Amino acid sequence: MESHPGFRSLDDERTASLAVDGSLPGWLTGSLIRTGPGTFSLPGGKSVDHWFDGLAMCYRFTFDPENRAGAAVDGAEDAVHYRNRFLETDAYEEAQKGDFTGGFATGETTLRDRVKALFTEPYDNTNIIVERVGDRYLALTESPRAVVLDPETFAVEGHFQYDGPEPAGQLACAHLKRDPATGTLFNVETAFGRTSTYHVQALTEDGERRHVGSVDTDAPAYMHSFALTPHYVVLTEFPLRVNPLSFFKPGRQAPFIEQFEWQPDRGTRVIVIDRGSGEVVADPITDALFGFHHVNAFERDAGTELVFDLETIPDATAIEELSLETLRDGDLDAIAGRLERFTVDLGGVTGKARYGTGNVTITREMLYDEGTALPTISPARWCQPHRYVYAMSMDQPATEWATGVMKYDVKTGAITEFESGGDYFGEPIFVPGAGDGAGTTTAEDAGVVLTVALDVDAGHSRLLVLDGEHFDERARIDLPHPAPFDFHGRYFPEIRAKPAD
Repeated sequence: MESHPGFRSLDDERTASLAVDGSLPGWLTGSLIRTGPGTFSLPGGKSVDHWFDGLAMCYRFTFDPENRAGAAVDGAEDAVHYRNRFLETDAYEEAQKGDFTGGFATGETTLRDRVKALFTEPYDNTNIIVERVGDRYLALTESPRAVVLDPETFAVEGHFQYDGPEPAGQLACAHLKRDPATGTLFNVETAFGRTSTYHVQALTEDGERRHVGSVDTDAPAYMHSFALTPHYVVLTEFPLRVNPLSFFKPGRQAPFIEQFEWQPDRGTRVIVIDRGSGEVVADPITDALFGFHHVNAFERDAGTELVFDLETIPDATAIEELSLETLRDGDLDAIAGRLERFTVDLGGVTGKARYGTGNVTITREMLYDEGTALPTISPARWCQPHRYVYAMSMDQPATEWATGVMKYDVKTGAITEFESGGDYFGEPIFVPGAGDGAGTTTAEDAGVVLTVALDVDAGHSRLLVLDGEHFDERARIDLPHPAPFDFHGRYFPEIRAKPAD
């Protein structure tokens, strides 16, 4: 059986001007940078075992009407500057020499040895997302060691890891959360020890780091992301846990993530931390569930309620089912999630004292249960109530990769889908139109949605530009090759094309 085309390695690195079929809005003047696994193959005929462990590759699509290098390509009136390149990290260099020792779910070692490596040489196969921190662009994974890169060339310029006196951890959430009102970024790090701790950190626009607060835990949970509101950081402590005492004694050999155990009897603890004081103001427990991505969070009713939307799956078996062997065989059910809304009732006295689970209630509401993946919203609505969620459109149960992208209206429940221009689709990224943002009268869906689709018969991928309101196609840009399924992207309005020679 031929392997799924979205999980084949790409060795081709290109810099090119690509023709635009259609019309781009004049205000679209920045760059979309996407990140994911570029190759799963290793020297000597070896391979990584899991989708999450493919070697990091970045893709840049630059829109700049005043300097679209190579415009009028193939007779087109417009062009997009494109580049894709492997990140030449330590992990990449080791892999080229045949010394790849494993990552998220590849390679076998004892947990003690794995944690020792987290303290000494944290993993840097940063294949998840690129974020701007101050004036630096950082490629991230679930390690506190980020890779500093040139956003135009993708050359690796060094590493970024905190080494100061404030608390730090050996694992980190892969997704930073930005408060759009202040520009401050937040992250959560897990410090392993006889008493393990979640440390919440803030990074200001000028790159300074501030410790917000810490929460002890008897058994650290696997957390890929978290939620942020104007006043709170929200940790969703899923019952996928690891015993910290096993760090200090020999144990069985297994991939890192397999050292965690699903313990549904614990339920899921939701930890609400005050951004100002660092105090835990609520920690209610709901039923056992699992998820990778928080969609957004906000406060309502004068701050007495905290609301967050999360893409959930029933349990953590999805991690094992995302192995390359499973995915290449066409078993894709683990990718399909559900959109759920969680509401924490803070009782009108938030931020003044700690309240246990007996004083704080949490409710769950199913928003959409027919299959989603990698949900996003407009960045203009981060930390505020949102109406629209964009996601890959999956069947439930899933028998194939996303064959389209969708727009979900939280207010009405209406679904709009787009399924043209390719066979399989990736994460949709919403880019607000000129003038959109908090406090304006511009509609929340005024903008464009960017998504990469794989056309199997054509033998290449293409970038599709969709109208945010009507969800129809405005433009398409064919890539020179088929790109493997990646993870996440960010649109950076400040990254422009360099002048053409």
